[in-house]
Amino acid sequence: MALTLTALAIVALLAMSAFFSGSETALTAASRARMHSMESRGNSQAAIVNKLISARERLIGALLLGNNLVNILASALATSMFLSLFGDAGVAIATLVMTALVLVFAEVLPKTYAINNSDRMALFVAPYLRRIVALFGPVAMAVEAIVGVLLRMLGANNYQEDDESNAHDEIRGAIDLHTLEGSVVREHRNMLGGVLDLNELEVSDVMIHRTNIEALNADETPARLVELALASSYSRLPLWRETTDNIVGVLHVKNLLRAIMAAGGSSDGIDVLGLASPPWFVPDTTTLHDQLSAFLKRKSHFAVVVDEYGEVMGLITLEDIIEEIVGDISDEHDVVVAGVKPQTDGSVKVDGNVPIRDLNRAMDWTLPDDEATTIAGLVIHEARLIPEPGQAFTFHGFRFAVTGREKNRITSLHVRRADLPGKRRSRL
Repeated sequence: MALTLTALAIVALLAMSAFFSGSETALTAASRARMHSMESRGNSQAAIVNKLISARERLIGALLLGNNLVNILASALATSMFLSLFGDAGVAIATLVMTALVLVFAEVLPKTYAINNSDRMALFVAPYLRRIVALFGPVAMAVEAIVGVLLRMLGANNYQEDDESNAHDEIRGAIDLHTLEGSVVREHRNMLGGVLDLNELEVSDVMIHRTNIEALNADETPARLVELALASSYSRLPLWRETTDNIVGVLHVKNLLRAIMAAGGSSDGIDVLGLASPPWFVPDTTTLHDQLSAFLKRKSHFAVVVDEYGEVMGLITLEDIIEEIVGDISDEHDVVVAGVKPQTDGSVKVDGNVPIRDLNRAMDWTLPDDEATTIAGLVIHEARLIPEPGQAFTFHGFRFAVTGREKNRITSLHVRRADLPGKRRSRL
């Protein structure tokens, strides 16, 4: 009878050990984001899970304390039982039997289930764990204090780093992982990654460079300005005087058309500069996140980008920032520019002024954009010279062949992965 009770006690203790082990894994692997979402929708069990996770050290201490107590007690009972059955050999037998039972039924089995069903199990065990943590709380706090002292003596950091950059890296890593697993398509990954990049990119990274700005000379006749404005594919055009760096206003074509209608269809006598709004100048070091917030606050869509000396570097629009998230936005008035031309052999012919980010998105590549904005700028930065047509370079796992140049500007390149077959050129 006594042996039967001892065996039943061992089984009960193993079940408790399985509960502690599975609960620890479930609470550790549970999605904090999903739990937070469920709590915001009124799920009381999710609220308990979040409260337990917020004091992770105390939770782990209480679970380990309970798990060690039941495992040691089960081993002691098993040793006593096998000693009575097999004499001195019972110690070795008890060690082998309990090791197998604890490993299979109290560790591997519950933890495997918990990993595969972490959120569901966390919600189920949370109410019970709250009582266990409260029961073992004082002891767990003492253990936590001792561990903290030992870590400080060893020079280890006992504080979790949880800054914004780490959070962004964690989100970005999760997005990339789900993309590899196929649960997130590439377009969605680009959109989600674009939102995270708003704090890392500056307006100089996405602005329309001054060499590509379409602007009007404010000293032209009203008729000529109307002709140029209506021929443009843009609805907002900067006005300059004397030099193109001297931006004096931003003309909205809609305001110009209204003025023409008010004048009975005649453009003579229209004060075009008077219809323009004052230019808004922003530093080229402004982050896209801050610039987006400024656009929304000012209810404006257009800003002129200047450097630290006040020189015009380019212009930035609300659409430019949105395109960093959703990709290129084209309408019936956009001029289609063949900037990226994928080839059948896996290579690509690309214009030199194509942004590296756009090429990465189009080809699903990972060329770095830390030191340069355009693909031509990347080649110049890596080559440390302005190459001639026909020169080729290999870096970052890609082969860049220069196919066109105008003055000091690379106009076109042929890019392919370095491991793709192709005509080999020496690096010049």
